[in-house]
Amino acid sequence: MGRMIQEGQLVTGEYFFAPMTETHAREIAAWRYPGQYAVYNTVDADVEADVQVLLDPRYAYYAVADSAGFLVGFCCYGSDAQVPGGDYSDAAALDVGLGLRPDLAGQGRGLGFLEAILDFARRHLAATYFRATIAVFNLRSRRVFEKAGFVETQHFVSASARPLEFIVMVKREAAPASPAA
Repeated sequence: MGRMIQEGQLVTGEYFFAPMTETHAREIAAWRYPGQYAVYNTVDADVEADVQVLLDPRYAYYAVADSAGFLVGFCCYGSDAQVPGGDYSDAAALDVGLGLRPDLAGQGRGLGFLEAILDFARRHLAATYFRATIAVFNLRSRRVFEKAGFVETQHFVSASARPLEFIVMVKREAAPASPAA
């Protein structure tokens, strides 16, 4: 794992955001989560396809680094954060997806990581209404989103070859006040 962020990248708090590169995408595809979280692991046969998804600009994937410049996670904004089978008809919400490097998960870093991702979206995408889709079994992630002010609005089973139960959570913030004239 080498330094991945160069000067001039987008900064939010203690995290640095950079557009996804092939190097980032391949490192992320090699991550291996233990136990029930292994559902997030890339299957060897799917590595190339998954790397291409991470690199596709339509999905707005960003690599996220710590203050030393090392890759600690990723995030995406938009349709790739949705799960087939959910109701995403409220187009005003910005879908947010994320992943924290496996060796950092479960260490209490999730809330700060999520807040940085939301702050990035506020600053660079002018978002004030967020939506996240989370696997029901992923209690760590659910707790982090609840602590960040998200509330559950939906429960469904994914419409995929490997059906899982999911919840959708939203957070609506007040729009920033307009500057006084």
